[in-house]
Amino acid sequence: MRLLVWCALLVSLVVQVVGLYSGTVPGPESLTRLDKINHLVGFAVPAALSWWLGARWIVGVLVLHALVSEPLQGWLASLRHPDVLDTVADLLGLAVGVGVVEWLRRARTRRSAMMGEDGGHGRG
Repeated sequence: MRLLVWCALLVSLVVQVVGLYSGTVPGPESLTRLDKINHLVGFAVPAALSWWLGARWIVGVLVLHALVSEPLQGWLASLRHPDVLDTVADLLGLAVGVGVVEWLRRARTRRSAMMGEDGGHGRG
């Protein structure tokens, strides 16, 4: 299972890089209208997978990438223009990804604790 999550992380990072640095935005035209959501999801998914794997250093690298990706876009992809709101969406995506994993871990810990308190038989 862990290998599968590492593979999913790798795929999400490739999708992120292609999405950020391609000359045109890949995919259907309707997706280009969802630019901020694309940025949020593009950073939330790899952040969540990294955090879940315990590879927190990757989240740090993603923070740096979020901060430099917009200026790099303007330099590497002539049709793309830097937008500070994209950086905000990237950073928000990182926070959402880590937050979801932490919320799921706490929920699982609470559930395990409740199961342990009553002998694993649940009350009703």
